[in-house]
Amino acid sequence: MPNRRILFLMPSQAVTGVFPALRDAGFELGIAENLKGAAVFIRKSGPDVIFARPTLPGFRVEDLLSVGSDDPHFPPVIVVTDHGTPEEAERLLNLGARDYWLEPLDCGRILTVARETKKSVPVPPQSTLGGHKPTFPEGVGPRIVGRHPSIARVLALAKQVAPSKATVLIMGESGTGKEMFARYLHAMSKRARGPFVAVNCAALPENLLESELFGHEKGAFTGAIARKLGKFELASGGTLLLDEISEMDLPLQAKLLRVLQEGEVDRVGGSETISVDVRVLATTNRNLEDWVKEGKFRQDLYFRLNVIPLRLPALHERGDDVLELAAFFINMYVREYSLPPMSLAPSAVSWLRDYTFPGNVRELQNLMERAVLLANGRPIEPCHFLLENAEWPLFAGDEETSVQHESPQDAMDTPPPSSSSIPSDTSSQNPLEAFHGPVIPLHEMERIMIIKGLEVTSGNRTQAAEMLGISVRTLRNKLNEYRSMGHPID
Repeated sequence: MPNRRILFLMPSQAVTGVFPALRDAGFELGIAENLKGAAVFIRKSGPDVIFARPTLPGFRVEDLLSVGSDDPHFPPVIVVTDHGTPEEAERLLNLGARDYWLEPLDCGRILTVARETKKSVPVPPQSTLGGHKPTFPEGVGPRIVGRHPSIARVLALAKQVAPSKATVLIMGESGTGKEMFARYLHAMSKRARGPFVAVNCAALPENLLESELFGHEKGAFTGAIARKLGKFELASGGTLLLDEISEMDLPLQAKLLRVLQEGEVDRVGGSETISVDVRVLATTNRNLEDWVKEGKFRQDLYFRLNVIPLRLPALHERGDDVLELAAFFINMYVREYSLPPMSLAPSAVSWLRDYTFPGNVRELQNLMERAVLLANGRPIEPCHFLLENAEWPLFAGDEETSVQHESPQDAMDTPPPSSSSIPSDTSSQNPLEAFHGPVIPLHEMERIMIIKGLEVTSGNRTQAAEMLGISVRTLRNKLNEYRSMGHPID
């Protein structure tokens, strides 16, 4: 999964306390103290979430919220202030702010929000209030790729029940496309022009999840400085997706059951009952029947959710759909990275047909993104997949050899061979043309791949490290090592 990106539009001293921990957690961070700097980061990096002060010299957060209200692709904005007021909080929340926090910043809270926030590509973008603005005309859903009978049957059932208000339980292994099917059901329903709101039930502890689902009143608990609408209210007139429903704690399951039965919610700390009109979809990668037998999931809630069951097949059960999906993702990333058209070599086709894909469609998508970047316009060979514990041809030329790849980190830790084993003609060879040259030592190949990764990502070390399967720290150490050896590294 691509790195999450966070933009802090506030003085740098306000961020110093959380910056190291967020960076070590793998987030790409940007700090801007004016609107110009923020615009540059937004344009180049596309942050997943923005934390902004209400005012800075030459900046008002209202201007940022105004842009977000007109652009469905704009990231959610959380306002952070060192001296807030309830009146300001309510006003900014009404203008579209996702939330309103008081300083100091809390790293754990930021991590929870950032990890919950979804990328706007390739799924419909999220509005600043957590609902998805529909991007499909009514009756036309997102494309479900695949022709195998196992997926065709599920798709036919989904199309048949989509217009109803029936609760649907979508089951399947991780990475099979459960959320995509949920979006399909919403887009094909009569609620397509209403909001689509998704909540990951595993991402938040019980007390926070309750507030997230049902909302809270001002003063309901410490830090509740303003009324907050819950996801049920935000999804009213549309669809609410409860992702990973099996991870919800039992006490909260009882409250959820009441909402599903009565169509009413009670905000935390509130005395007023609010009616909501929501179609509920739920996903799980567990066998909920076994979960019920073990006492970890309420039987009555299971029956209430399982009105229409959709079981998604694993990718290895879908035959040649893997090739159709691979072609779809290749074309998608070719367009995204502005690369020339490319296709799968016969050896890559055979590899894809033989591989079992434990991570299902999500793993295939990540694999194709990596392969597109590494192939860079050439036919995609198995060597561009760089999977752990898999054999692939190291060089795609007339002379091929295979190596057992243990992991990218193991390759980084491999000591270089003696200089006597280095072919004499490699020193003058252009590293970026090495795939067409003779066999060269592994440590030299390592350097070539790092240079190639930096070239493809325009020098972005975070993206290059992710593509290569190593940490940013390892990449930095390797670049320092190459410089000390006299290799020109920009």
